[in-house]
Amino acid sequence: MNTSPDAANARLRKALEETGQRFTEQRAAVYRFLSGTTTHPNADEVFRMVRAEVPGISLATVYKSLETLVNCGLAKKLTYSDGSARYDARVDPHHHARCVSCGLVLDIPGQMGENQLRNFTKGLDGFSVLGYRLELTGFCGSCSPHQALKVPAGPMN
Repeated sequence: MNTSPDAANARLRKALEETGQRFTEQRAAVYRFLSGTTTHPNADEVFRMVRAEVPGISLATVYKSLETLVNCGLAKKLTYSDGSARYDARVDPHHHARCVSCGLVLDIPGQMGENQLRNFTKGLDGFSVLGYRLELTGFCGSCSPHQALKVPAGPMN
């Protein structure tokens, strides 16, 4: 989602104002970095990169800025069962594929249709879907192409 710094700042300013938050240079630096990368960084990675632009920024400020971006709808927090989290400034409907070896997270375009969602909720009487998150896990091509599960074409059971 590469955008110009001015466009990123304007988008951030608008989202912060709509949620009663104030615009700060630290938040802007975090958002500019996040919106300019496709790597789905964790907070430590954001901190290391943003520190080059804002030398006095603390890790706590980066964490708070990331949570503010999530709460404003400008980023998504991808959480995992091991307690780790990665951040994504791409908020349009899409899925992810994550390498269990190196942690690489890749975007998969698209979203499930209503019929597909209905198939997942069959037998869940009264369950109302508010949202969903689809993540494929496996090995990226660099880690172990021979270990990756070969998924046959066609519908999955």
